[in-house]
Amino acid sequence: MSSSDRRLVVVNPTRPTDLEFEIVVAHYNEPLAWLNEHYLDCCIYSKGKKNAPNLPLSFTPLPNIGREGHTFLYHIVSRYDELADVTLFLQGRIDDHVNISLDEMKQISLQTPPGEVTTFPFRELERFDYWGGIPWDKYPCWKRWSAMDSRKMKETPIELFQKYISETNDVPEAIGFAPGAIFAVRKETIRKHSKDYYQRLLEKMFLGDMAHPNPETGHYMERFWLAMFNPEEYVQWSKYDISYSERNDAGQLAKGRWYRIPTGSATDLGAARRGPEPSSPIPTWMVRSTAPESDSSSLEETLVVVERATKSLDEERS
Repeated sequence: MSSSDRRLVVVNPTRPTDLEFEIVVAHYNEPLAWLNEHYLDCCIYSKGKKNAPNLPLSFTPLPNIGREGHTFLYHIVSRYDELADVTLFLQGRIDDHVNISLDEMKQISLQTPPGEVTTFPFRELERFDYWGGIPWDKYPCWKRWSAMDSRKMKETPIELFQKYISETNDVPEAIGFAPGAIFAVRKETIRKHSKDYYQRLLEKMFLGDMAHPNPETGHYMERFWLAMFNPEEYVQWSKYDISYSERNDAGQLAKGRWYRIPTGSATDLGAARRGPEPSSPIPTWMVRSTAPESDSSSLEETLVVVERATKSLDEERS
């Protein structure tokens, strides 16, 4: 998608930008040359056997367990007292989920208010309500995950959510999540929970019996991040607990309005995040780059690019 296909909302210069910033990268075997210009911002954790980061990039090796969820929790626990003001959490490849530049992502991330979580175009927030377990067989588009050697979790998503995320016995109607676990958050938001909290979560989800390259808990954790950091926005407690507005102040689909991939879908492209409606309460400090509503060809072009990127990633990991 060319720059002419995007709408750009200008960052409000009165918001603070003199914040310490860090990009945490969960790397497997992906090429990382796309990070070279931002090497001073990067904290890379590598779990693969090829495409190890080269100079100017440096990295910390980790055992190949737990997917990106293990990596992110490891960083939070090990750096809890030295967290950057703003941390952007990424995987080793993001172009199958994000259609803006890393420079733009940095500028957007630096505008993240305390207590909120920033996500990025083009993928809309998605809905999760499979509290008894992810029905892999209903989604052919997830075959690459279900076909992998994996480690099943004894507890269901709702049992884990109640004990480690909400710490209540209530069952939500649904939660919203960012596909690919790509998000930015302030250290104040992370520190709403104690270091011991994250250590317990790390141990339960990814250590002991779940110390596996592809544990089922990795997919659960991808869906839990936003609800853990900001339950007021990303946990829908009942069918009546739904926003009157289509979008929230961060430009995301608002509470209860998250996208659900239809069962039987052959390709996991999600929904492309579009620009705000004129009446939506989107603040001017949020930079967002998206396809115009009227330009269906640009949207179609984006989906084709992402489908190719996803296929390429599958071939690389096979």
